[in-house]
Amino acid sequence: MNSRLHTNSKKKNEKVHRPSRATRLFIVWRKLKKSKLAIAGFGIVLLMSLVALLSPIIAPYSPDSPSGSSRMPPSMEHIFGTDNLGRDMLTLVMYGARISVYVGIATVLIEIAIGLSIGMTAGYFGGIIDEILMRVADVVFTLPMLMMVLLAISMFEVRSINIIILVMAILEWPLMSRVVRSEYLSLREATYVEAARSMGASNLRIMVRHILPNILSVMIVLATMDIPWFILLEATITFLGFGDPMSSSWGVLLERGFPHMSTSWWIITFPGLALLITSLGFNLLGDGLRDALDVKVRE
Repeated sequence: MNSRLHTNSKKKNEKVHRPSRATRLFIVWRKLKKSKLAIAGFGIVLLMSLVALLSPIIAPYSPDSPSGSSRMPPSMEHIFGTDNLGRDMLTLVMYGARISVYVGIATVLIEIAIGLSIGMTAGYFGGIIDEILMRVADVVFTLPMLMMVLLAISMFEVRSINIIILVMAILEWPLMSRVVRSEYLSLREATYVEAARSMGASNLRIMVRHILPNILSVMIVLATMDIPWFILLEATITFLGFGDPMSSSWGVLLERGFPHMSTSWWIITFPGLALLITSLGFNLLGDGLRDALDVKVRE
């Protein structure tokens, strides 16, 4: 009797001292704050996100109409100068943040949807399903990525930004799927999974409710590091002339400013710096999250 009471008391104490979700987030934040580079990355990402959201409010001029003479150098009136059409470059860079950040986040979300579905199916069921799905992933993974993206985009008559996002995500899912598969392979025989299986839980419930929450930290780190890659890839595609000419992404600004680089350096410099700083911010934040969440990526 005393032994049973002691056991029940121990279980209650364990339940009381189990950290809540808010406590876990606080612990992660406390670890993240120890890295100055991670905090710098978080600040850059937060700043660029705010600029992207608030650009219609905080932009000094309209992005569609001239606000001064053509190719004016940086001044107090136009801090980043003007482009070849007389539009304010600071305004264009702010509006470009909306498109570029949207490209990075939207592409990552689609990549996660594809990679997670394939990776969890291959890792949980294994066998012939695993073999088939991973061989498909290997084939896609070995393709020359930039060339395949340009080839796929060139097949469409209308090159909208959403088509570019979809093509990039479809061709970039293998790494995500391989990492997810690896995590599912290591967790599918865990004790809590066996317990859920013995209680009659369906395979879908086990995959989504029991295993998926335990790999979210890995996926968050991968997604944070993939966002700058997709932003840079879209800028490269656009700079090469395969982008959406109607968008105002930083890649479009680089393409339009390149012919005037020798005489009007500011037209290409400031969009390029925005790309560089944003990519650096996401990478620093991703490194910090990897350390704070204690993530070890297995492929």
